[in-house]
Amino acid sequence: MEITSEAQLRELLGEPAPAALAKERTSLHDLDREWLAASPFCLVATSAADGSCDVSPKGDPPGFTLVLDERTIALPERSGNRRADGYRNILANPHVGLIYLLPGRTDTLRINGRARLVTDAGLLDRMVVKGHRPVLAVVVEIEQVFHHCGKAFLRSGLWDVDSWTPDAVPSRARIAHALERRDQRLEDVERYYGEQYAAGLYPAS
Repeated sequence: MEITSEAQLRELLGEPAPAALAKERTSLHDLDREWLAASPFCLVATSAADGSCDVSPKGDPPGFTLVLDERTIALPERSGNRRADGYRNILANPHVGLIYLLPGRTDTLRINGRARLVTDAGLLDRMVVKGHRPVLAVVVEIEQVFHHCGKAFLRSGLWDVDSWTPDAVPSRARIAHALERRDQRLEDVERYYGEQYAAGLYPAS
C-alpha cells in the first residue's frame, strides 16, 4: 500500500515526542557554534523550482563554516567539477538543508534555512585555506537548527572501523574509467586519481 496522506503516515509512525518538537530553534546556541567550529564536513541539500533535488558534500578543515551571527552562517566554494547543481538550485529556490558531521560522533547538527550566493571580498578573505581563496560563498540565513540523535549511525556502524570494506566495490578510478572516462587509458585515470588528485585540492587563486 502506498502512503498518500499525512494521516496515514501518522497512523503508522505515531506522533513525535514533545522533546523532538521542542528541540527545534531559530538561532544558534553556543553549543551549535562549538559544533560548527569542530566539524570538517557537511551535506547540503537543495531543490530546484521544479522540485528536482541535489545533495552535495562540502568539506574543509574544521571550522570551515563561518558563523556570521546567531542566525547566519557562510560556507566556501572550493574547486570541484563545476556542475554547480546545488548552486543553480539555490538561484531558483533558496531553501536549503544542511547536516554537519563530526568524525566518530553518531549525533549530527541540522540547519535549515534560506541561502544566497555572494562574492563579498571581505568574507572570501576569511575563508582562505592553504593559499586558496574561494570564488564564492553560500550564506545561509537560519530558520531551523537542532541536533539529531545517532540511531542511523549506530544502525549502520558507520564509524566502526572493523565494519569498513572500502574494497567492496571497484576503486574511484575504475568506476570513472567504466562510466565517465571510457576514452582514456585506465592507467591514466588511475594516475589522475592518485597523488596529484589530493595535491590539487587547493589550487592557487
